[in-house]
Amino acid sequence: MKQKALIPYMFVGPAVILFSIFMAYPIIYSLILSFQSGQGSNLEFTGFDNFQRLMSDAIFITALKNTFILLIVQVPIMIFLALIIASLLNSALLKFKGLFRVSFFLPAVTSLVAYSIIFSIMLMNDGVINQVISAVGLDRIPWLSDPFWAKASLVIAMTWRWVGYNMVIFLAGLQNIPEELYEAASMDGASRIKQFFHITIPSLKPVILFTTILSTIGTLQLFDEPFVLTNGGPSDATLTIGMYLYQTGFRFYDFGYASTIAYVIVILIAVMTFIQFKVTGDQE
Repeated sequence: MKQKALIPYMFVGPAVILFSIFMAYPIIYSLILSFQSGQGSNLEFTGFDNFQRLMSDAIFITALKNTFILLIVQVPIMIFLALIIASLLNSALLKFKGLFRVSFFLPAVTSLVAYSIIFSIMLMNDGVINQVISAVGLDRIPWLSDPFWAKASLVIAMTWRWVGYNMVIFLAGLQNIPEELYEAASMDGASRIKQFFHITIPSLKPVILFTTILSTIGTLQLFDEPFVLTNGGPSDATLTIGMYLYQTGFRFYDFGYASTIAYVIVILIAVMTFIQFKVTGDQE
């Protein structure tokens, strides 16, 4: 009987050990590091000095502003486009649904670094996009060398990459909406647009919340796209919190301060998620 009682622990044990080594220990150790200062392994306990330093760090504040600008602009655009595309692809009148769904989802399975490199080549001053713009008689756009257009480049690249991912989630939600609701609305004279705003969106409220939270978390952790596309430039115009964390920890070896930045990201994610739950009114 004792041997049988140990069997479940034998199955769970390896997972618990791996979680403790590769998840729990780094989380706890990084929390301890956030209260230490120094370079490399030469660290000493300094209490809340890193957090005080953070509040007066002009570069961190710039990175925070850039991250929130991208969050406020890109996430709503991406969620809206994903919802529209999902609604169109869910139509019974559309043929070759599978082909279109796969086509829109393919960017989500491409390598982050690979697609960022492709976009950086396309958006160069003499890249294919500017060549097309010049061909129609317009001035070339400094996509990667102007602060405004550099942010726009990130928004375009991220939207292309993640719209299909969110579209698939919305498609799953759309297929769970009873068709009878649309039939009843049609009989009452409701147009397709009214059905979209009064049936589709309210029915997808939990799904919209889910995708918005995922997108918010992803944007607050944003690193690959600005690192490859703009390297945080020009003049820190696209420097994100994730990039600043990387620079602090792996270029300047200030691991204590980098850990502090990491925990600030965790706090921001928790606060933003809480606000989104409150705004949507989901109390379940």
